[in-house]
Amino acid sequence: MDNAPRGSVVRGLIREARPRQWIKNLLVFAAPFAAGALSEGDVLVRSLIAFAAFCMAASGTYFINDIADRHADREHETKRHRPIAAGIVSPELGVAVAAGLLIGSLAVAFALSGEFALVLAVYIVVTVSYSLAFKHLPVIELGLLASGFILRAVGGGAATGIGLSEWFLMVTCFGALFIAGGKRFSELLTLKGKGGDHRPVLDEYSLSFLRQVRSVAASVTIMTYCLWAFDSASIRGSSFWYEMSIAPFVLAILRYSLVVEEGRGGAPEEVFLSDRVLQILVAATIVLMGVAVMSTPPAL
Repeated sequence: MDNAPRGSVVRGLIREARPRQWIKNLLVFAAPFAAGALSEGDVLVRSLIAFAAFCMAASGTYFINDIADRHADREHETKRHRPIAAGIVSPELGVAVAAGLLIGSLAVAFALSGEFALVLAVYIVVTVSYSLAFKHLPVIELGLLASGFILRAVGGGAATGIGLSEWFLMVTCFGALFIAGGKRFSELLTLKGKGGDHRPVLDEYSLSFLRQVRSVAASVTIMTYCLWAFDSASIRGSSFWYEMSIAPFVLAILRYSLVVEEGRGGAPEEVFLSDRVLQILVAATIVLMGVAVMSTPPAL
């Protein structure tokens, strides 16, 4: 590490921040978008600030996770190339950067609102606790993994002062569990009996159990999205565009499930960045929802 070129250290720090995974933080825009308020200047600005705060917080937790796992990562075929495991970034520097990112994210959050700062603080505590203590507990770790997605969506509402309906929260909760279950399923499928070497908790799971988790989560996600769409259409004057968005949403769930069955769901952000069919279906859902919210008064 001491002999590593300065440029290598800088690149290593950027890699440790995992900017490709910031796509998950786009969930902060979900609540204001669904409420039809994202076009309002103040709401958009506050959403962008919330997005930045979550990016900082998430990157800080990635540093902590990789510092804690550096010894095990050095024995792994691919994880040994992570900058901290490879010795490009020292644990001491990693701790300093992580602290700066986490403190900075909370400072930004407090500038928005105390409620948003509380949500972000809970996200940090949950994520760090997962990395340091709970990621080896089966089922519990699935819930904590899913909670990261949920807190992003809740944070978007808190940052903009937009209340979340019960159906919207249910879609977010079970959609997150669906993605978490798919991630573990893909890892177990592709590692073919060596899952425990990569992630010890995988030894506690079976493919049939994880299929059951995905099936239950997908069913509840689809059902609650339909209820949210019908409820929103009724409240906002029976705009049929909400109902129209159900079709691409369901197809997107089915497409993601197919990707998972092929073993390509281990990194959800990579799936959304690379699968063109899924991108088209998600875009179609967003466009139809956009048309719906633009044709009715803002309310979730």
